[in-house]
Amino acid sequence: MTYEFEGRTEKEAINLAASELGLGKSDFDVEILEFQRAGLFKKGHVKIRVHINQAIETQPSQIVKRTVEPVEEEEAVSVSNPISTEFEQDMIKFLETVMEKMGYSGTVETVMQEENKISFQLNSDYSSILIGKKGKNIDALQLLANVYAGKQTKDNVRIILDSENYRIRHEEALVRLAYTTADKVRENHMSVLLEPMNPSDRRLIHTTINTIADVDTKSEGDGLYKRVRVFYKHNIEGMRLTSKTSMPSSSKTL
Repeated sequence: MTYEFEGRTEKEAINLAASELGLGKSDFDVEILEFQRAGLFKKGHVKIRVHINQAIETQPSQIVKRTVEPVEEEEAVSVSNPISTEFEQDMIKFLETVMEKMGYSGTVETVMQEENKISFQLNSDYSSILIGKKGKNIDALQLLANVYAGKQTKDNVRIILDSENYRIRHEEALVRLAYTTADKVRENHMSVLLEPMNPSDRRLIHTTINTIADVDTKSEGDGLYKRVRVFYKHNIEGMRLTSKTSMPSSSKTL
């Protein structure tokens, strides 16, 4: 299923989509349809199309397209929705129990709280196993934690899990991959097809390359894990040369 949303920035449009659909931001794929940066005499405008994985059950509202009304920057004040200590302690107990059931002892601590979002750090001698290859284990634990959180509270609270600063290191690696790939595309005027990524990783690649002149991106494939194609804007024919695309060696480390 697909839905369209608009906002002054990509973040604003994505936040609106997550709120309207009742999903976490990593539970859907975002395709940027229109992108206009804010300037001295014009306001920023972003239009996105949201693709929802059919395996995720949602009950979105009947409105499939909404626009955030422009307001003055100083008036855009978010309303705080503090997370209760009882809910926080319940989540810590749940995560530590899951780790114990998996056979890996450890502790869980809160590292950050924002509006409708709370981050936990998994501390264990088995962190490498809890993270898993390319972060698949910790992503699965995070999904499980969000399902449990959804059953414990009516608020749309997003749970973020990390261990050994994996999230930060992973994001830094993705940004480096984006810049390295963009340089390669600009030099050779060819397209490069990256390995399959989850929606959150693809969104970071898209956002990073959106700031680079002459280079653009698009997602290809079906399902939750799609591939990002990075291509030279002025060489549309290069998009069709799929047989000549390659994956940079740095992408293998993600």
